[in-house]
Amino acid sequence: MGCRPQALVEAARSEGRRKLLEHESLCLCEYYGIPVPRYGLAHSSAEAVEIAKRIGFPVAMKIVSPDIMHKSDVGGVVLNVRTFEEVQESYTSIIRNVMLRAPGARVHGVLVQEMLPKGLEVIVGATRDPYFGPVVMVGIGGVFVEVLKDVSFRAAPLTPVDAEEMLRDLKGYRLFEGFRGEGPRDKAAVADVILRVSELITELDEVAEVDLNPVVVFEEGQGAKVADARFVLR
Repeated sequence: MGCRPQALVEAARSEGRRKLLEHESLCLCEYYGIPVPRYGLAHSSAEAVEIAKRIGFPVAMKIVSPDIMHKSDVGGVVLNVRTFEEVQESYTSIIRNVMLRAPGARVHGVLVQEMLPKGLEVIVGATRDPYFGPVVMVGIGGVFVEVLKDVSFRAAPLTPVDAEEMLRDLKGYRLFEGFRGEGPRDKAAVADVILRVSELITELDEVAEVDLNPVVVFEEGQGAKVADARFVLR
């Protein structure tokens, strides 16, 4: 299947899904040049070990299923896995937990993903407004975006000037400049993610919503990566 957008959409629709699965979402991000952690989908504990070898430690592991919304609630997530033995144990534990707590759930495998270092967390998203058409959003906060409500919107397609202005609109913009001993953050990398999301939502009519949260922003010159991605189809 590769990362061809149409193939990803068709795979979802063939199963009656309106959301892409985690590995599909990361794949679509890659297609549009949006930086993501190293990852792979494992169908056995041995395959999970091979993926972890390729990625390097530590890794995160989580169940991939269209029928499980809150993976942690069913024991479907293990973070900071640091040895090959832990990878094998975590794979077995995740599959066993899901069979016990979510019997009947369709399981596509276990995602093995690079654990990202800490950084400034932002959200980049997009939706389709009935009046304005595709609209792109950026906000400060990651998990706190609902609380802080520090967001900026623009109608797509966007220009580099639009992306820069969106960041400057944020009340938390100072966080990009360096704050309380933290170095400046890579604003250019975030602006690039914004532009690539604009391109995606403009080109790909099948996508109704984009939610990249959190996007972890590293120190200036070190880029940013999307830790979690969600795509909803029309």
